[in-house]
Amino acid sequence: MISPSLPENESARLQSLVEHQLLDTLPEEVYDDITRLAAEICGTPIAAINLVASNRLWPKSIVGFPAESYPRDISFCAHTILNPGEVLLVPDARYDERFHNNPNITGDPGVVFYAGVPVQDAQGRALGSLCVCDTRPRELSDLKLESLKALAKLVNTHFQLRRTQMELEKAHDQVRAAQPILDVIAMTIGSLQAGLGELETRSQLHSLQQEATALRSVLTLSSE
Repeated sequence: MISPSLPENESARLQSLVEHQLLDTLPEEVYDDITRLAAEICGTPIAAINLVASNRLWPKSIVGFPAESYPRDISFCAHTILNPGEVLLVPDARYDERFHNNPNITGDPGVVFYAGVPVQDAQGRALGSLCVCDTRPRELSDLKLESLKALAKLVNTHFQLRRTQMELEKAHDQVRAAQPILDVIAMTIGSLQAGLGELETRSQLHSLQQEATALRSVLTLSSE
């Protein structure tokens, strides 16, 4: 068995994985639907969306095997993420020097066949893989491989939607946090309106109005 090396962008990849807040989350129907569809299309008993963390592999979704973490250095998916634009296809892992005495082959689940497609963030960093596995050697047709890649792209899209939603929620929180500042400015402007006859007061009012307008513009852009 050959342990997988680290991707060149490992630090940025791990940071992206943290920022997506996917690890150790509850099951989600959209990902479970994708893994079930992958298993059905490819005709395999096992399919999973696996995330590769610093020292472990964690299944965001899996069918055909218990959902549990296991060490990264024995995972097929840790090899898959080394080439983000390619499919890792292992027709018979028993005769592949990278995996032939891997505990996942010699023990449960007894993986012999593996096909994995990297799942990526918006910058193309591989966070893990969508994979299908079988306990016997096999091949996948070109059509099935293309279907597996299409499903991986769907996972990518949902990852990106999740990240966008988190950023929008953060922007909305910033707007809500700034609202008291706007309220104070509005109250100050109101208190100055009684003395508009004084030039200095007029200048202060004009300055505050400019600040309020600028702040509202920033907050509006943040919330869009």
